Amino acid sequence: MTISLRFSEEDTKLIEDYARANNLNVPDFIRQAVIEKIEDEIDLTVYRRALDESEKNPKTYTLDEVEKELAL
Repeated sequence: MTISLRFSEEDTKLIEDYARANNLNVPDFIRQAVIEKIEDEIDLTVYRRALDESEKNPKTYTLDEVEKELAL
């Protein structure tokens, strides 16, 4: 799949300069940035769900309790 993007000259220069400073080519940098953004959104969703569950059931366990329960 090919995706085409258009950036202003100012944005293009910023992206190119950043990629160059980090030893990346522009397509690799953009791909990496998009994937990281998606992963961050997924992590935030998982975190919010876990927080909701924790608020519903605030019981916590120590590491020793978990190890004993799992026979570790």
